[in-house]
Amino acid sequence: MTAPPLSPRIRATFAAPIPTAKAWANRYDGRAGPIIDLTQAVPGYPTHPDLAARLAEGAASPVQARYGTIDGDEALRATLAADINRVYGADLGAGDVAITAGANLGFTMAMTVLCGVGDQVMLPVPWYFNNAMALTMQGLEALPLPCRAEDGFVPDPERAAALITERTRAIVLISPNNPTGSIYPPDVIARFANLCRQRGIWLIVDESYRDFLPDSTLPPHGLFQDPEWRDGVIHLYSFSKAYCVAGHRVGAMVCGPRVRVELNKVLDTMQICPPRGPLPGLTWAIDNLHAWKAGNRVIIAERARVFRDGVGQLQDWHIDALGTYFAYIRIPEGERDALAVGEALATECGLLSLAGPFFGPGQERHLRLAFANVDLEAIAEVPARLRALT
Repeated sequence: MTAPPLSPRIRATFAAPIPTAKAWANRYDGRAGPIIDLTQAVPGYPTHPDLAARLAEGAASPVQARYGTIDGDEALRATLAADINRVYGADLGAGDVAITAGANLGFTMAMTVLCGVGDQVMLPVPWYFNNAMALTMQGLEALPLPCRAEDGFVPDPERAAALITERTRAIVLISPNNPTGSIYPPDVIARFANLCRQRGIWLIVDESYRDFLPDSTLPPHGLFQDPEWRDGVIHLYSFSKAYCVAGHRVGAMVCGPRVRVELNKVLDTMQICPPRGPLPGLTWAIDNLHAWKAGNRVIIAERARVFRDGVGQLQDWHIDALGTYFAYIRIPEGERDALAVGEALATECGLLSLAGPFFGPGQERHLRLAFANVDLEAIAEVPARLRALT
């Protein structure tokens, strides 16, 4: 019997990086101590107890167990719009916001609305691997925009302009960045917006980590000041990291009415409605947990400092970028490539990381370590694990 075929797009998509890296740990014998898992970006502390109580209430609510509107509860959309207005000096309303079942799905749905099979989407490299995977799954081409360590991995709009083709439909920016932690200056984001406007392509700005920017008093960019932003910009946001609710799968997309008309078809098909249980609690949290989130920024900054002070003292390893949740480190000269080093660190040293090739072409000499996942004691142990590599 001949087995029926599988989707060529899915078969062409590379394997999920985090399960691949975690599987390496199955061969670790414990010789260096407990496993330190720096693979997936997840808050290394619990959510606020008052939010946890409201999440429990939402989970038990018979009302929240029913289907909701396809774009999420209006109360949450209006509250998030008001918070975006506060941060960016914008003028958004609930109609500009759609709640999604996580920012990853938000990205996939945005690509579904904007692109057709064979189109290109420009991703700065190193890229967020799930974005590249989503494009391949939809029959789209990821167009790499190489970024340099000496530039802090901040993408160059002029280099992007030279790479755009007739098939390019969008440019994606993630700031603060995953995997490097780099923060894109507002003027760079503005130049990308101008480039996209001139070329008639969309700008997608993913700001899932914006709550961890070191200066919360300044707007990350001025895109929402442009009265025509709704015709060229889509903003993605995630509640996962800021509110420690990653498993609840709640994100958001901000876009204009022309996109929303088509997006509603996709929302109804791909999610029907976002998970409803967490929504009332998150509506409360946006207005009431500012001080708690500020304290978390301090916690993450301290973890970054301890990582920098520890790994920075190693002679052979080099921190090429560090910020918010991530460190992007360069493997010593003469060492094996990143996949081999990542596997050896997991199996021999009990240190789990993600290898550079997961983040696009030309990344064979780098590893990403999500130091925000663990406490200071575990972070202080990282240099010893790196030194133990044989």
